[in-house]
Formats: sequence, C-alpha cells, structure tokens
Amino acid sequence: MTAADIAVMAVYFAAVIAIGVYFTRRQQDASDYFLGRHSLPWWAVMFSIVATETSALTVISIPGLGARGNLTFLQLPIGYLVGRVGVALWLLPGYFRGEQVTAYQRLEARFGPATRRVAAGLFMGIRALGDSVRVFATAIPLAIVTGWSVPVSVVVVAVVTLLYTWGGGLQAVVWVDVLQLVVYVVGGVATVVAAAILIGDFGGALETAAAAGKLRVFDWSFSLSTTYTFWGGLVGGALLSAASHGTDHLIVQRLLATRKLSDARRALIGSGIIVIFQFALFLFVGTMLWAVGSADPELSGDQLYPTFVVQQLPAGLAGLVVAGLLAAAMSTVSSSLNSLASATTHDFYASVTGKRDPRHLLRVGRWATVGWAVVLTAGALSFRSTDQPVVELALSIASITYGALLGTYILGGISRKVRQADAITAIAVATASMLVIVLAKPGPFAELAWPWYVPLGTMITLAVGRLSALVRRSESA
Repeated sequence: MTAADIAVMAVYFAAVIAIGVYFTRRQQDASDYFLGRHSLPWWAVMFSIVATETSALTVISIPGLGARGNLTFLQLPIGYLVGRVGVALWLLPGYFRGEQVTAYQRLEARFGPATRRVAAGLFMGIRALGDSVRVFATAIPLAIVTGWSVPVSVVVVAVVTLLYTWGGGLQAVVWVDVLQLVVYVVGGVATVVAAAILIGDFGGALETAAAAGKLRVFDWSFSLSTTYTFWGGLVGGALLSAASHGTDHLIVQRLLATRKLSDARRALIGSGIIVIFQFALFLFVGTMLWAVGSADPELSGDQLYPTFVVQQLPAGLAGLVVAGLLAAAMSTVSSSLNSLASATTHDFYASVTGKRDPRHLLRVGRWATVGWAVVLTAGALSFRSTDQPVVELALSIASITYGALLGTYILGGISRKVRQADAITAIAVATASMLVIVLAKPGPFAELAWPWYVPLGTMITLAVGRLSALVRRSESA
C-alpha cells in the first residue's frame, strides 16, 4: 500500500478511537452503557442498524455474488422489508411497555425466567459463532491489502474495535456506525466509478451484462432448492428479518435506545429501505468487476473485491475502500460485543445474583465486553475457509436458532395455553433439528436452500410447542 492509503486508514482509525474516548466520559451506569439512556435519535439508530447488519460479509461477499452470478440476491432484502414492517406493527409495541433492557426480558414476563435464559443463551452462542465468521471475513481483505497473516489481521481488528466499544458503550457504537456507513458506501460508489473509467464504454458494458443475464433481479419460479427466488426471498427473507430484527438483541437493543415507539418504528422500517439500495450497490460493484474482467476464476468470490481494490484502484482511493471494508466489519463486531455483554449482564448476572445497582452493572458489562472480545477472536482464529460465500455461511448459522426464537415469540402471542416447559421444549427440539438440517443436510433436506431455514425452524417450534401443551394438558386431566 502507498503512503496515501496508509494515511487515509490512519485518519479513519483515529476518528473511530476519538469517538470512543469522547463517549467514555459519559458512561455513568448500565443504562448509559447498554441503552444510551434511551436518548438516541431515530435516524442515527436507523443508520446504525444498517451498518450493524451489513458487516464485512456484505462488503466483500455480495460483490462476489454479483460477479459470479446476477442480481437475484435482491429478492431477499425485499422480504427483509416486509419482515420489518411486521415487527414494527406487532412486536415493537411490547418492547416499549415498562422498562425492558434486553429482548429476552419479554419472554420472562410471558413464560418465566428459565425461558429468558434459554433464549439469551441461544442468542449468545449463535451470535458468537456467526460473528467469529464475520471477524474471519474481515481478515481476508486486510491480509490481502497489508500482507499481514490472517491471525494478525484478526487480532488487529478485534483490539481496535474493543478499544472504543469498551469505553464508549452503545452511544459510541451507534455514532461510529454512522461514520462507518458513510465510509463504506462512499468506497462502494468510488469503486463503481473507477471500474467504469477502466471500462471506458459504460453503456456498452451494461448492454453486455444484460445480454449475459448479469442484471437479472427476479426469479419467479417456486423452488425449495434454488437459493434466490422471489418466493424464497419474500417468505424466507421476511421471517429471517422478523427474527433478526424482532428477537435478536443485537438489533432490539438499538430500538430500545430510541426515545419512543414511533422513533423505533421509523428507524426499523427506514433501515429496510436503505438496505435494499445498499445491497443493490454492492451487487452492482460485482457486476462492474465482471465487466472490467476482474472476476478471476482462480479466486474465490470473497477475494474478488479486495483483490480489485489492491490491483486497480489509485493511491488514496484504495485506502478509503479498505477503510470501508474495515468499517463494515468493526461495526458488526462492536455491536455484537455490546449486545453480548448486555445479555450476559442483564439476562444472566443480574437475573441470577439479584444485583441490579446500575453502576455495579456497568463494571460487570465492561468486563463482559472484554470476555466476549476474547471469544470472538478465538473463534475467528479457529475458522477455516470454505467454498461457500461467507455471507451465506453466516446467515445459515444464524438461521439455526432464529426460527426457534421467532416461533417462541409467536407462541407467546397466539396461545395462552403454552407454558414455560412447552416453550423450552419447542426451543430445544427446533434448535436440535435445525442443527442437523443445516450442518448435516440429511435426506430430503440435502438440497434445501438456506432462505427456507428460518420458516422451517419457526414451523417446528410452533408445532412442538402446541403439541407439548396438548400432551401436558391430557396428562393432567
């Protein structure tokens, strides 16, 4: 890398750490640290949600999907928007009744403390596993650009992210997210412009791409084995988004940090609209890589964008794009650290010990943040590359428990006959079933496309929960 690239990245890192230092002085107790004292503006939360769910997976893996295939991935975020509308209408009001500090406190009110801890434990386990993949994905572009080894790249990202997350809490995370979103979107737009200049005949390149089917967005066929179809995107994307944005504390934490329900709704639905355009941008980056001849078949899809940045972009601009890649990664990792620490502190430590002094919980939360940073780093260092795009791998991992969590919330709302034992049984059976289906892919599920994992997990949870309630009632009759 040139001196200009290094200077750009240095300025970015300095800005990130400065934001963390600024908000460190404003952390007085656990409410400040985990919920920003419910004072964050809705538009900042909206951008933070987008940046959090984006991660390095989107920035490096989505261009690979566009370069290797077409734009049919866009059918999925259309479903995402539908799912967010559902969450805004039916789930969010419940989070703003009383003083809720985590997504799983609501399950305790409906079923009992054991259900809360089981759900929180699932969240922490799968979040740690999925975000270890995200940290590993971050090391791909950083290693390519800097020449560092993957382990060194993983540690650098983890340490810098921990510095501002440990000190500034959720407020630092959200405001850094806003900065990071701007950086990586500008980097994506700059890449499209640079590729268009290299191509020369931009209009002709688009015509060639269209003729090759690279600009296709919709696949109207109904198939459980084709990964990206309209119906799979609509149903699978909607339920995946409903689970991730309605039951996953990573996102719910941000919504709880807004001033009121209407602000949370604006942030949530607005993020769904922005995400569609964001995915379109990075898919089109992939199309431009293909058009400029940079879709090297010898490279994995996840390596195409970082390699193009290093080899084709001018000095300074390459540093900006790399900063954008790191921004996307650090955004998700910092959000995970804070939300994991929040669940650990409130759903386990405070719930079990009964200690609820806000200043004491702030200290516990900071140590939990450090602990989870170590866990994510260790997980990333143990991960090995696969042929599957990392964005699909991470979403597949998350889908193992998303159906169980979403199904449990639905059970609590539609059936008063379902009790805590029924809910825990449903969660356990659904999670175990999806572990086998996702990882082993037995028999009829061998060809099941991953967008259908959450709908399937939700159906299993609902069926088992209702059946358990019926059996319990018949035995007690």
